[in-house]
Amino acid sequence: MSMHRPQTAPRLSFAAQIRALLTLGLPLVGSNLAQMGLHVTDTVMMGWYGVQELAAVVLGAGFFWVLFLLGSGFAYALMGRIAAALGAGDETQVRRDARMAIWLSMLAGLCMLPVLWQSGAILRGLGQKPEIAAMTQEFLRVAMWGMVPALVVAVMRAYLSAFERTRVVLWVTLAAVCFNIVSNWLLIFGNLGLPQLGLRGAALSSVMVQFLSAGILMLYAARQRELRRFDLFARFWRPDWEAFRLVFRLGMPIGLTSVFETSMFQASAVMMGWIGTVELAAHGIALELASLAFMIHMGVSNAATIRAGRARGAGDLRGLRDGAIAALVLSFSVGLLTVVAFLAMPKILIGLFLDRSAAEAAQILAFGTLLLAVGGLFQLFDAGQVMALGLLRGVQDTRVPMIVAGCSYWLVGIPVSYLLAFGLGFGGVGLWAGLAVGLACSASILTLRFWRGPWLRA
Repeated sequence: MSMHRPQTAPRLSFAAQIRALLTLGLPLVGSNLAQMGLHVTDTVMMGWYGVQELAAVVLGAGFFWVLFLLGSGFAYALMGRIAAALGAGDETQVRRDARMAIWLSMLAGLCMLPVLWQSGAILRGLGQKPEIAAMTQEFLRVAMWGMVPALVVAVMRAYLSAFERTRVVLWVTLAAVCFNIVSNWLLIFGNLGLPQLGLRGAALSSVMVQFLSAGILMLYAARQRELRRFDLFARFWRPDWEAFRLVFRLGMPIGLTSVFETSMFQASAVMMGWIGTVELAAHGIALELASLAFMIHMGVSNAATIRAGRARGAGDLRGLRDGAIAALVLSFSVGLLTVVAFLAMPKILIGLFLDRSAAEAAQILAFGTLLLAVGGLFQLFDAGQVMALGLLRGVQDTRVPMIVAGCSYWLVGIPVSYLLAFGLGFGGVGLWAGLAVGLACSASILTLRFWRGPWLRA
C-alpha cells in the first residue's frame, strides 16, 4: 500500500520547531534514562549481594553493552529510513525496511552468542583475574540469551519512535525497570521461597526483562489501530534482499561508530587507572554524571534524526534546515545548562555517588571537581557530535561519519589524552582535555559535513 507524495508542509516558526523536537524528544530522553536505570538497579542490587559478584556484573554488563551497541546500528538506521519513507508517503518501504532491520538484528544477536559464551577466555586474555573472569562468564552464559530480544527491542523502539509513538516506548522502559527490580529481589536473593541464584539470578532477570519488553512492543506495533495497516509481521519469513542490503549498509557503520566512541571511554578508564586509584574513582563518577547528561542529548539527537528524515523524505529542504538549526540550538542550550551545573555545584553532584565518611572521599571530591570543570567543554563538544550524527543519520549518511568518528577518537582523542596526561605531565585533567579535543574534532567535522552536504541543495 502506498500513498501519494504529500505536499510540502507550511514553514514552522523556530518556536514550533523547538516544541516539535521537545514533544518527540523528551519521552526519548526519559526512556534513555530509564534504560540506564536497568543497569543501575543491577549494579546496586548486586552490590548488596557481594563485592566479587558486583565486579563480575559490572564487567559482564560492559562486555554485553559493547556487542549490543554494534548490533543496534540497524535500529538507528531504521529510524532514519522509516522517517524518510513516511515523509515521502511510501508505506510499503516502511514495512520492507522494518522487517529486514529485525532480521539483521536477530542475525547479529545470534552471531554474538559464541563470543559471549567464550567470554571467560577473552577476559583472561585481556588481563582480568581468572576468578573474576570465571564469574563474569557464568553471568554472561545466562545473560547472552537476552541479546537477540534486546536488539529487537532497539528496533521496535526505533520503529515506534519514527511514528512519533515515543510515549509508549517510555512507559514500557519504565515498566521494565520496575519488573527488573522485583525479579532481581526474588532471583538474586532467593526471596519468597525461590532459590538464591546470585549472579545467575541477575542475568535471568535481565533476560526476562528483554523478552517481556520485546513482546509488548511488538504486540503494540502489530495491534495498535493506526499502525495495523502496515502489516509489519505479515509474511515475516520472506526475505527482501534489497531492503536487507540497504539497512545493512546504513546500520553497520552506525554500530561501529558507537563502538569507537565507547571504546575511547573504556581506554580512558584504563589510562586513568595508570595514574591512580583515587583518580580512577573520580573519573568513574564524573563520567557517570556526563553520561546522564549525554542521555538528554541522545534523546534530542534521535528526535532530530526523525524530523530530518521526515523533511528529506518530503523534499522539504527549508524544513530540513530549520529543524537542524532548532536541534543544534536546543542541544547547545542544554549543554550550557550542564556546564553551569558542573561548575556551580560539583561537590554536590559528586557527593551523590560517594560516601563522604570514606578515607579518600576528600581527595576524590577535589579531583572530581577538576574533572567536571574540564567536563564542561567535554559536554558542549559531546552534544555537538551526537547532534551532528543524528542529523546525518536522518539524511542516511553513515559511512563517512563512521570514518570521521574513528579517526577523531582514536587518531586524535586518545593520542592527545596520552600526550597531555603522561608526556606533558597534566595527569587526569590532561587526559580529560584530550577526550574533549577528540570530541571537538568529531563535532566540528560532522557539523560541517551536514551543512555542506548535497541534501541541503535543491
